Amino acid sequence: MENSLQQKSDKIRYEWYEFQQLSPGLLYEILALRQEVFVVEQNCPYMDIDGLDRQAWHLLGRNAEGNLVAYLRIVAPGAKYREPAIGRVFTHKSIRGKGIGRELMIRGIKKAEELFPGSAIRLSAQVYAQGFYAQFGFSAVGEPYDEDGIPHVEMVKIP
Repeated sequence: MENSLQQKSDKIRYEWYEFQQLSPGLLYEILALRQEVFVVEQNCPYMDIDGLDRQAWHLLGRNAEGNLVAYLRIVAPGAKYREPAIGRVFTHKSIRGKGIGRELMIRGIKKAEELFPGSAIRLSAQVYAQGFYAQFGFSAVGEPYDEDGIPHVEMVKIP
């Protein structure tokens, strides 16, 4: 399984950025794709720019052509939750179902554990994706709640 996953994700080049390292053009690219996925695709008008990007590490995945096709961010502890939080996780619709989301999460968890050893990791999952995050050791804490018209549930991965 690991070899086939590696083959699938070989075509994606991943890079980490702190907010200060993001050029205006790169930040624009991130925000445009986040809007495409979270606002347009999900038909959910909400304020994506939430003030947390400045306190986050950003993982960008690019395809062979250099297009941004995968993304997540790790928000520093204390910015929103007591523990670090993984959020804004997405893959572009053109590459979904190919294991890229899994690779993205593996890299995100590894980075969070490197940055904040021994800390739990939190995320707010859309309810339909709860099973996806559970495979990485995240467990639901609390009841589902509505966030911008979409059911979500808080999930935590305990070290």
